[in-house]
Amino acid sequence: MGFEVGVVPFNPDGWGPPDTPAVPLLSRRDTAGSATVQPANIPFAPFSRSEKLGRIADWTRNPNFSNPRPGANRDSVFDFALDDLAAGVTADDDSSFRLVDGKPPPRPKFGPKWRFQQRPQLPQRRDEEVEARRREAEKERARRDRLYHHNHRSSGPASNAHHGPQRREASSLKSSVDIQPEWTMLDQIPFSTFTKLSFSVPDPPEDLLICGALELYDRSYDRVNPKNERRLERFKTRNFFKVTTTDDPVIRRLANEDKATVFATDAILSALMCAPRSVYSWDIVIQRVGNKLFFDKRDGSQLDLLSVNETSQEPLPEAKEDINSAHSLAVEATYINQNFSQQVLVRDGNKVAFEEPNPFAADGEELASVAYRYRRWKLDDDLHLVARCEVHSVTEVRGQRSFLTLNALNEFDPKYSGVDWRQKLETQRGAVLATELKNNANKLAKWTAQALLASADLMKIGYVSRVHPRDHYNHVILSVIGYKPRDFAAQINLNTSNMWGIVKSIVDLCMKLNEGKYVLVKDPVKPQVRIYEVPADAFENDYVEEPLPEEEQVRPPTEEENPEAAMDAVAETEAAKDAVDEAEVETDATPAAV
Repeated sequence: MGFEVGVVPFNPDGWGPPDTPAVPLLSRRDTAGSATVQPANIPFAPFSRSEKLGRIADWTRNPNFSNPRPGANRDSVFDFALDDLAAGVTADDDSSFRLVDGKPPPRPKFGPKWRFQQRPQLPQRRDEEVEARRREAEKERARRDRLYHHNHRSSGPASNAHHGPQRREASSLKSSVDIQPEWTMLDQIPFSTFTKLSFSVPDPPEDLLICGALELYDRSYDRVNPKNERRLERFKTRNFFKVTTTDDPVIRRLANEDKATVFATDAILSALMCAPRSVYSWDIVIQRVGNKLFFDKRDGSQLDLLSVNETSQEPLPEAKEDINSAHSLAVEATYINQNFSQQVLVRDGNKVAFEEPNPFAADGEELASVAYRYRRWKLDDDLHLVARCEVHSVTEVRGQRSFLTLNALNEFDPKYSGVDWRQKLETQRGAVLATELKNNANKLAKWTAQALLASADLMKIGYVSRVHPRDHYNHVILSVIGYKPRDFAAQINLNTSNMWGIVKSIVDLCMKLNEGKYVLVKDPVKPQVRIYEVPADAFENDYVEEPLPEEEQVRPPTEEENPEAAMDAVAETEAAKDAVDEAEVETDATPAAV
């Protein structure tokens, strides 16, 4: 069969088809009766200017067109009513019409409705006040976002009501001691079991010996207030000692005399007693020698430094060289605490001396005002505990001698706590203390536990703040407040029976161990402690203080940041070095097996 192309019209007069069509026409009449002509063999499709031209012939409208059934109607490609029939609705002329611009038509600017509904737009202020509010709002929003993500990330079995939210900075998430692969983990104890323990010890304990000398407390500091602040002095020549248990010659002598079975210091016992409140990692070395048990701390241990904002939800800077990082604040707080304990004394040369001198002092050196009370508690019929407890001052109350402990809280930046001490200490002292109890629950609990262990009659807490938030060398004393240890323990919900229950459970567990050396480590993330068996030579001379590179050292503020603090930058840098030296353990005694 051949294919006929048909007649192709030729227009000799110009472009396009000729005026006379060459296609056979079919004569039809419209509704008005006038004759019209249409091409033959083409279905009739009505058209007018009111019609919406979407498509003339859509060959995809019939899915069976590519493989038509016998008798299928090919003219359906021209039938626009199929749109409505396929949708299951009645045929409508607007069914295939889609509106591109969906915005409502513009309303007239003038008219009653427009006048009353449209509010005049005032020009937005762009002065410093508006910009400051905007920046504060952005900071608050960013802080809430960080807390939200942190709470969702830390929620789970590791969360504990007594433990508080886990901190996020890298320094707090690291273990205080490197866990070696050859160490053997013997047990792990969650804090939830500590909170259920209870044990009562006879009170008062027995004083075996008191060493050292104390200066009187200067009562004029009780009248210090933010309007009458005192500059914090520096005591570079006074020596402070943080000697561990087995390095104490008095404890070695008491152990040889078989005065007790368990030996420790008040700093170590308070860390155990307040363990459920701790967040940062810490560790205690346990030595089982014969039938005796010694609780020690390592040189350079976290127990020698005072934590700052440990239980706060506000994260601290992670950079170690930042003056507001956890490590920098711990060194600063230890430096403040030592200087404060010596400044609030009557330094007239008169001291209250006790049975023996300071056991760690060398001839001719100036000593800090401190007395060591070696006390013994009965834990069982054949189990006694001896601990070295510290008191820092003495005062006369109604003709009787009273012992005092002296500690200092430090304010580094009111933006972190949300409470400005200079404005709130006189009018809202309770709010300031409540904020500190929330942010430093573990530190305040340990101070209270140490005061209870030493049977101090009064614990003085000083409020020390920076002269300028960016100056971490110069400080002022804003207030000094005294508390009775037992009343303060009840106020912060510190249960003495629970404290001794924790110590008794740890002692009973360690007394079942074989002779050797062990380490008790608080997990850096989870609220629990682990006990590891370590080699006998572990932690021997493994701590070497390496100075930071010059570019990583904490520098005093520049003259642009704080002109007042930059006037004596060289002297302040030397003071900071002395503060670090004072925070370290200073003793010539060497560890020895008892």
